[in-house]
Amino acid sequence: MTQPTIIATRESRLALWQAEHVRDLLTQRFGMPVELLGMTTRGDQILDRSLAKVGGKGLFVKELETALEDGRAHLAVHSLKDVPMDLPAGFELAAVLEREDPRDAFVSNHYATLADLPQGACVGTSSLRRVVQLLAARPDLRIEPLRGNLDTRLRKLDAGEYDAIVLAAAGLKRLGLAERIRAKFEPQQMLPCAGQGALGIEVRTELHALREQLAAMAHSPTWLAVEAERAVSRALGGSCSVPLAAHAVWRGDQLDLRVALGHSQTPLAPLLRAELSGPATTVDTARALGTQAAAALTQLGAAAYLAPAL
Repeated sequence: MTQPTIIATRESRLALWQAEHVRDLLTQRFGMPVELLGMTTRGDQILDRSLAKVGGKGLFVKELETALEDGRAHLAVHSLKDVPMDLPAGFELAAVLEREDPRDAFVSNHYATLADLPQGACVGTSSLRRVVQLLAARPDLRIEPLRGNLDTRLRKLDAGEYDAIVLAAAGLKRLGLAERIRAKFEPQQMLPCAGQGALGIEVRTELHALREQLAAMAHSPTWLAVEAERAVSRALGGSCSVPLAAHAVWRGDQLDLRVALGHSQTPLAPLLRAELSGPATTVDTARALGTQAAAALTQLGAAAYLAPAL
């Protein structure tokens, strides 16, 4: 009997949906038996502090990588926005799947849009990227921290702790909660973070046969776009303590990459913005575009914006 392939996953409802989605793809495409290994990560356990203060993106993946390393699991499924820009030696992304809606969602029980919020309204988010862009649009708002999984965040909104919250549209749609979205922020209103809406599959480099199977499931346009986005963060040392946005879209055979950077300690400081376009037919050319975008932000004064976060 064929031994099952084990997927390491966080145990939140959204993470389990993502892992089950990959399980179903593997079963349908290759007929392989697949089981899930649910795990709780440090990022799931620490809910009283922002990620920027307790270690950033790696808090959501380290335990899963340990399961891959000691053989308890063969692959891990991640929201790509939670994956550090550089993986440990011996690990790699074997595939990036087609992206869901990358936009941020405005969620409120009483107001239809950000513009409808009254003066001084309370908006929940723990993303510094969202904080600086919300304040760029509405400097009067009171932004309060919001941690926990998606269901926890919605419960806090429903309990009246916030007038509105901002969440990733992709997660709401994947869990059948699209009706909770009152409005979606277009990228010119709020630029998404690198990798938002995309799923990445991580494996040990040594598992050559599994890597080949997973590579066949990859969505090349999404993978190249997120490689450009992630290259911006990599070049600037991006982490949860850096309010950095990067979003790439295809226009014919050209990749349009827009980036924005806020000040890590002064949320009301003007945003630095840049936009570049270029061909991105390979991972290397996509990353080169991202590196160029990071250089453009550097020319605009990014070093002063980043220094307090380093």
